[in-house]
Amino acid sequence: MKGLGGVVLVFMLINLAITCNGQLRRGFYLGKCKGGNVEAIIRGVVQAEFKNLPNGPKMAAALLRLQFHDCFVTGCDASLLLDGPESEKMAPPNFSVRGYDVIKKVKDALEFACAGVVSCSDIIAVATRDAVVLSGGASYRVETGRRDGFVSLKSNVNLPSPSITVKDSIKVFADQGLNKTDMVLLLAAHTVGITHCAQVHGRLYNFRNKGKRDPTMRDDHFNSWSKTCPNSGGPNKEIALDQTPNSLNIVDNGYLKQVKAQGGVLEIDQGLGIDPLTAEIVRSYADGPLSKLFRSHFGEAMIRLGRVGVLTGKNGEIRRTCNAVNNPKPVQPKPAIQPKPAGPTPKPAGGLTSLGL
Repeated sequence: MKGLGGVVLVFMLINLAITCNGQLRRGFYLGKCKGGNVEAIIRGVVQAEFKNLPNGPKMAAALLRLQFHDCFVTGCDASLLLDGPESEKMAPPNFSVRGYDVIKKVKDALEFACAGVVSCSDIIAVATRDAVVLSGGASYRVETGRRDGFVSLKSNVNLPSPSITVKDSIKVFADQGLNKTDMVLLLAAHTVGITHCAQVHGRLYNFRNKGKRDPTMRDDHFNSWSKTCPNSGGPNKEIALDQTPNSLNIVDNGYLKQVKAQGGVLEIDQGLGIDPLTAEIVRSYADGPLSKLFRSHFGEAMIRLGRVGVLTGKNGEIRRTCNAVNNPKPVQPKPAIQPKPAGPTPKPAGGLTSLGL
């Protein structure tokens, strides 16, 4: 969410126009990898990284954010993984995206087991699911069969800020074929997310450039967050988007309970619980009739997210390495600049003025 890990969930403001050939399906790789079961191999790597890395418990936040950032820019095609001076990685909203190393380790394991079979875009979807499960979320059956895209441009990364309104956010999600319930559920990935003081400072001290705090912010939250993020500045410290005790790295509905109680950290978080367009959805998943279904419904929303703008069939490719296309186009050398002849430029036959080209 861009937010998962440095700040908000990441969304695209443009409509996707990607053709699909074929369909995603569950169990796409069954019988296609002679070296083992594809999803079991992915799960083994993710479990090892989760257990052995110091930041393992933060893996769900990292991979959720990575998947959101990828899918909301030209679709779920692993374009975010491509390197290059003008790639999506070079767009400021992606500077703090993490999890590339986990995806690489999974890809290396799969290339060893069955080279050229599993796409990087499918690895993102399955590895994210496995990290969610390790963080207390419900398992969901990921649809696979995606192929990887060829294009990654930072100019395609057009992402709204944490201060986006609920109405505008609904529009952003609708452009991707996701409804407002999907939006609430996917923003609830903030249950394992963090932001930084730079993204909260405006709500604390200069809300909408009026020199005052956000009037919807409760006193207890202002007193707590202003100590972490003083008006005088200082380190750009982390703030958990889910303030529920002992719940920072747990996929649960604690974030929605907090939002319902007018405790959203980011402006979009706060808006979800206040705006009539979404307040009832938040209440229902926080402590209403759908509260016990949050984990399973979150997984279903992730499945729907994974369908956005996918390449299947003969479109795209299966990359050998996730950070580069298989056959990059060679860089064309620039033509040598020819020295201009001395004297005036001669006129071409017919008396037309030369453009000097």
